[in-house]
Amino acid sequence: MILIVGPSWVGDMVMAQSLFRLLIEQHSDLAIDVLAPAWSLPLLARMPEVRTARELPWGHGALNLAGRYRLGRSLRALGYTWSIVLPNSFKSALVPFWARIPRRTGYLGEGRWGLLNDVRRLDNSRLTMTVQRFVALGLPPGASVPETFPLPDLRVDPGSVARSLQTLGLERPERLLALCPGAEFGPAKRWPPEYFAEVARRKRAQGWAVWIFGSARDAEAARGVCEGAGGGCVNLAGRTTLGEAIDLLSLACAVLSNDSGLMHVASALNRPLVALYGSSDPGFTPPLNRDARIEYLGLPCSPCFKPICPLGHLDCLRTLKPERVMAALARLH
Repeated sequence: MILIVGPSWVGDMVMAQSLFRLLIEQHSDLAIDVLAPAWSLPLLARMPEVRTARELPWGHGALNLAGRYRLGRSLRALGYTWSIVLPNSFKSALVPFWARIPRRTGYLGEGRWGLLNDVRRLDNSRLTMTVQRFVALGLPPGASVPETFPLPDLRVDPGSVARSLQTLGLERPERLLALCPGAEFGPAKRWPPEYFAEVARRKRAQGWAVWIFGSARDAEAARGVCEGAGGGCVNLAGRTTLGEAIDLLSLACAVLSNDSGLMHVASALNRPLVALYGSSDPGFTPPLNRDARIEYLGLPCSPCFKPICPLGHLDCLRTLKPERVMAALARLH
């Protein structure tokens, strides 16, 4: 049995499924449990490789040494023989250590000698993508990550999709465009709402239904898209659980998204996807869907990896015009 300490971001948890799938390919009888934040449980429930999702019962960033010690002790009797720690933080390695799991694998991170006993040094030049870094931890030390490895593949239950539609009072449209205008990292990853609105307006004129997805933090951007589109869009930002969002995104005939957690969800649902990149690097966290299209201008100042444009102009996204994105959407079909 293996206990994997999962990451704290939606996109990273989606990409972690590549590791889960690789482990099952290598060890068909392996039981994979994932220790993860509560928000991620609906996501893990749609990964058939995961036997049990064990909730990490405190918020992101909380040290809570006493709680981690108690959780580690409670896991000792379960018989885990291996743990893989995906986050690089010191605190993320504490539970497997206190659970006395014999083999504890992870990158050196924040000085974790002793907490980990299968310590890997991260070679950024060799492992250029986040997903490669996750997959490498499931391989023997020094082994090369294969050019092809299992891609994330979320599974949705038709009954769950029907319940999500009923809960939100929605009917399944014939042609659905899903818009994801948010990005939790910051505004330098967000295509302007008025550009999303222009795409929505044009697709509505072509007979498409347009649903807008996001968390409560994306409500302002979603309202801007709805207002700019002149009505007719369904604003789901802040109205769905993560599980409902996954179910409803599975119905999309096309998805237009910033580089965000929902972009990775749409990719793992194998939805036709156009992904927009500004301050981030599509080579580092690309959509792992071979049919996805990436729109990225690659300006001299990009990628800066800043949450707010340090130059104050956001040209990496503002000069990426709706006409170009409409053409990319058209090429999906």
